[in-house]
Amino acid sequence: MATLRKAVLFTARHSKLCNFASSKNLSTTAVVSYWNKDWKPGPIPNTPEERAAAAKKYGLRPEDYDLLTEGELGDYPNLPLVAKSWKNPWEDYDIPGDKRNFGEPIHPDNDIIGQDLWDPNADGRFTYWQSLFRALMIGGGFLTAYLLLRPYPFFLPEMPKQYPFNDLYLERGGDPEKEPSIKHYTFTPKC
Repeated sequence: MATLRKAVLFTARHSKLCNFASSKNLSTTAVVSYWNKDWKPGPIPNTPEERAAAAKKYGLRPEDYDLLTEGELGDYPNLPLVAKSWKNPWEDYDIPGDKRNFGEPIHPDNDIIGQDLWDPNADGRFTYWQSLFRALMIGGGFLTAYLLLRPYPFFLPEMPKQYPFNDLYLERGGDPEKEPSIKHYTFTPKC
């Protein structure tokens, strides 16, 4: 084991890759730019200059920049809810699955609107009253079927449970002198 260790250390000391890395002083630390702290919203802008800077930060015109009512999101803009199904399907997006480009600001509730999820811009297939009428008709149909079939209960036909020793007559506290003889079945054919 010691020989293997010495061989690995010798190879590492004399390999060209290690010599190159040590001669160029390459760093092995991670790049810390564009962390989540870099994308954190800033404080709420109060002056027109701060509003213009915040609008530029999010790629908006100053006249289009409007703040959200929640204070916890800082200077994040109030963007319209636009469903992915309403965006151009033939545009060359950076992120085609989400139909958005890199750095494009999105609504804070963007995760609830998708191509297969809720669409705030779509008109419903039915009006509110049509939907209510259909739901009441389905519920009324089930209620009518229940009331009509209630006098005719459905059950699977079955025989009473069979117990040994004359249906446990003595075990259930029966009188030994009045014990009946119960035969549930026989193996002799009837002729």
